[in-house]
Amino acid sequence: MIELDFSKDPQGLLPAIVQDYATGDILMLAYINLQSWQQTLETGKAHYWSRSRNKLWLKGESSGHVQVIKEIFVDCDQDTVVFKVEQIGGAACHKGYHSCFYRRVDGDELKIDTEPIFNPEEVYGK
Repeated sequence: MIELDFSKDPQGLLPAIVQDYATGDILMLAYINLQSWQQTLETGKAHYWSRSRNKLWLKGESSGHVQVIKEIFVDCDQDTVVFKVEQIGGAACHKGYHSCFYRRVDGDELKIDTEPIFNPEEVYGK
């Protein structure tokens, strides 16, 4: 298995930049640990470490919006990855948007730059 350098972070986490394989859009930033890295390589689906839930997380396990790995790039220090994915369902963001980066800075405000793809209340029941 390809070894990444998980030793630089006290929690053993590395950033994973997630990019849409077809469009090049940056979809999200998440974190991986050794376990999620192994699961991603074994299954071909993006797995992350949820810092808020403190557990392994298969992207899309609740929403069905799974990320299928198309390519993985590793930086020169082997401590950051880029996952190029096929985003099933069209939305990576739990707020219903294609990308988690759906807002842009406009002066001293954040402006929503796009329309949501789904209603989070309907998908997550919250």
